[in-house]
Amino acid sequence: MGDPKRQRKKYQTPLHPWRRERLAEEKVLLREYGLKNKKELWKFESLLRKFKAQAKSLIAATTQQAKKEEKELLDKLKKLNLGKEGMNIDDVLGLSINDILDRRLQTLVYKFGLARSIKQARQFVVHGHVAIGDRVVNVPSYLVSIGEEVKIKFNDKSSLASEEHPERLKEKKKIEKEEVKEESKKEKKSEKKVEKKKEKKSEEKPKEIKKKEIKETKLEKKENDS
Repeated sequence: MGDPKRQRKKYQTPLHPWRRERLAEEKVLLREYGLKNKKELWKFESLLRKFKAQAKSLIAATTQQAKKEEKELLDKLKKLNLGKEGMNIDDVLGLSINDILDRRLQTLVYKFGLARSIKQARQFVVHGHVAIGDRVVNVPSYLVSIGEEVKIKFNDKSSLASEEHPERLKEKKKIEKEEVKEESKKEKKSEKKVEKKKEKKSEEKPKEIKKKEIKETKLEKKENDS
C-alpha cells in the first residue's frame, strides 16, 4: 500500500506569538464569527495572503499567461462574492479578513435567520441540520459561492425542517413580539403628534381673538377721532 502522504500545514502561524494588538483583534474575530480556535482564523488569513501575493505578482507581469491567471483569479473571487462585477486586480489588495469570514457557511446561516446566534449556527451545521440544495454540508468554514447562497436551507431529513420545531417557533414569537412593540411605538408617536397639534390650535385661538380685539379697538379710535 505504501507510505501515506505527509500532511503539510495549510496555514502560517504569526511570526510573533505575543503581540497585544493582534491578540485583541483575534479575540474579537473569534467571538464575532463563532470560530472554534485560532487555527481556523489563521487558515483564512493564509488564504487572504495567498490571494494578495498572487495579485501583486500579476500586477507586475505583462505576459499573456499573466493575463490569463489574472482573469481566473478575478473570476474565482467574483464567484465567492468577494468582488464586484467591475473589479480589477488592484482591488484584490483591498480585501480584508472580514470579507472572507462573511462567506463562511456558519456566518450565512446566522445572517439568513436560520439560527438565533452565531454559535447555534455552528451547532446546526456540524450536526447536519443545514443543506445547500440537496447536499448536506457539515463544515462551518465552507466558503459559499453566489449560486449556492440562495440554496441554503434546513436539511429535509432534519427535525428543524418542520416549522413547528421549538427552536423555530421561538424565533417567530420573538419576531411577532418585536412587530407588536414597533406598532405600539408608532401608535404612541401618532397620538403624541395629534396632542401637540391640538395644543398648538388651542394656543393659536386666543392669539387670534386678541388680534381681532386689537383691530376692533383701533377701528373704534379712528371713528372717534373722525
